[in-house]
Amino acid sequence: MSYEEAKKSFLALFEGKMGEDEARAFLVSMYERGESEDEIKAAVEVMRSFMVAFETPDEIKELLIDNCGTGGDKSGSFNISTTVSFVLASLGLFVAKHGNRSITSKSGSADMLEALGVKIEFESPEAKLNVLLESGFAFLFAPTYHPALKHIMPIRRSIPHRTIFNMLGPLCNPAKVKHHLIGIYDYSFAPKCAKALSDTGSKRGIVVNSNDGMDEASISGGSRYAFFDGGKIEEHELNPEAYRLKLYPKEAILGGDARQNAAITLAVLKNEADEAKMGVVALNAALALLASGKARDVKEGLEMAEYAIKSGKAYDTLQKVISVSNKV
Repeated sequence: MSYEEAKKSFLALFEGKMGEDEARAFLVSMYERGESEDEIKAAVEVMRSFMVAFETPDEIKELLIDNCGTGGDKSGSFNISTTVSFVLASLGLFVAKHGNRSITSKSGSADMLEALGVKIEFESPEAKLNVLLESGFAFLFAPTYHPALKHIMPIRRSIPHRTIFNMLGPLCNPAKVKHHLIGIYDYSFAPKCAKALSDTGSKRGIVVNSNDGMDEASISGGSRYAFFDGGKIEEHELNPEAYRLKLYPKEAILGGDARQNAAITLAVLKNEADEAKMGVVALNAALALLASGKARDVKEGLEMAEYAIKSGKAYDTLQKVISVSNKV
């Protein structure tokens, strides 16, 4: 499907001019053949045109980042990217965490944050902005900012596998972030998503997938990622052992429901979790710090992430997020 054809189809889908059966066939057909670069770019542009923007002041825009996974990997891991968010915020970044409740996992980021005691919905955008500015973290609950998806969600939920919408959420952050760490379920889409972000105004970012199929960098073996800085896209391999991190089986980072995952996040941020969970958080935080420009390379990013956790700064940031969000 050409870019123009895809854009026309996505407009019809978002405007509610496509019937349910036609919409389901449209999404399934793309999944079965593999979404193209043109289709992804067209979908991003259409979805962004329908979203409600979360405005942020100019002075924080260069420090604004989102880090999230697409889901769809069926790995059953704990909420790694959400845990990473507090590490990043403790190091001076502003994390506009775009997420939802569980769709393909036992615990979505919204579910886990609520289990931690973080308030995620507010009466006004100004209240949420105050939380971001005071704590370095704000959760952007996808249904609030993407009302056009309301009629699409039942169709999406009726499809027993991931769809292009798994990709679109991370690519359509309401805060219009220009720096990204995105975990994706299939590496073949990593360069395509990196190109879509670069072509639609983002400055720098990483799209990562592990060799064992996770939408994160893995602690069980190697990972691959597409890195973009401006219009230049590079592909890299990531081996934890090259950074003196031990390898652990995937079972070592399994999560559960929202309460279980919240307990894991607390243990990591208190520097009390096992080495596997600590390692996978530090590794993904390192990639996010590289994507933001805060770290020059993965090694420096790891050192920064480990400092944030061991010093207590990351845990203190979580406590501040909980406190500030509940006072607003």
